[in-house]
Amino acid sequence: MRFWYSKFDDELLQQIRSMRDLMQIFNQLLLRLNGDVKMALKAMRQLQQMGYIPEDWDLDKFEEELKKNSVITMEGTTPKLTRKGERGLRRDSFEYIFERLKASRDGTHQTNRGAGDSEEVLPERKQYSFGDNLSRLDLKGSLLNSVFRTGSLGMGLSEDDLEVYDTSRNTSCATVILIDISHSMVLYGEDRITPAKQVALAFTELITTKYPKDSLEIVLFGNDAKLVQIKDLPYIGVGPYLTNTKAGLQMARNILMRKKNPNKQIFMITDGKPSMIRRSNGTEYRNPMGLDPMIVNRTLDEAVTCRKKNITITTFMITDDPYLQQFVRKLTELNRGRAYFSKADNLGDFIFYDFFTHRKRNH
Repeated sequence: MRFWYSKFDDELLQQIRSMRDLMQIFNQLLLRLNGDVKMALKAMRQLQQMGYIPEDWDLDKFEEELKKNSVITMEGTTPKLTRKGERGLRRDSFEYIFERLKASRDGTHQTNRGAGDSEEVLPERKQYSFGDNLSRLDLKGSLLNSVFRTGSLGMGLSEDDLEVYDTSRNTSCATVILIDISHSMVLYGEDRITPAKQVALAFTELITTKYPKDSLEIVLFGNDAKLVQIKDLPYIGVGPYLTNTKAGLQMARNILMRKKNPNKQIFMITDGKPSMIRRSNGTEYRNPMGLDPMIVNRTLDEAVTCRKKNITITTFMITDDPYLQQFVRKLTELNRGRAYFSKADNLGDFIFYDFFTHRKRNH
């Protein structure tokens, strides 16, 4: 299932108005349309006709630039996203979420590490990224970068000139992001699957660039659970599924038990109650009405098993239903994990803030 370009919601249109270039708009539409390049380009033309994209922004030239820069390629008559385009989508998601974090949390998500932390400062340097500890700033190298960039000895130092000494951590964390792809993730006029994908893309970019010793896997759950590759993230969508939370947690646990990382955690993004399980003989038991005791208890059993295996579950619940929140609180209590109740538009704030805040505690 996807959001067709003819059904733009108010939230998307507000985002489009605030975006500074065509690439941002293109990437946002790709997320909404499950990576369908043809539909995204068509949607951009309709948005321009509606007045949301300025008339003087040349969409034909933009499409040619996408091909020239190998962001998209043609398979017959159908444009497809390249690996370079997929990487760009991850970076764009990362930058979008971090810009929001800088604006909303004023840097409180930074990972300042105190005495006793196992962190070694290396002689190698890297470009400064938001959240890096400024006590590791290489002032001489940063000033030289400014001189090379500006050609003068003035004090025109910018953020892009800054370099910090890199660090090596002796511990690492294995994370599974568990994403609900049941039908309710696009019901009631709210798109919840797009921000979930955007967070997963941004999280992937963070782990692979800043924490290379960490492990990150993505698991989807509807009627069943499925492991997907990072390259598949732009193309995932919801289906006509119920919510087999137990299957998702069980697969995530099995993945984490095979990891050698000393710290293991599950980040679960969901908006609904568990509504089905599979019995031990493989048959399905379904009940989409209310919180069924059999389904709930089997799901809570899995939360307890994760706790016994030292796997923390952090649940990000995209709903304000007190009835459903009660279930999440019970799951959190039994797992001794954490729970956040957020809206779809601030999901990234919660997940990244939790990751940075608890990284010091877990490591």
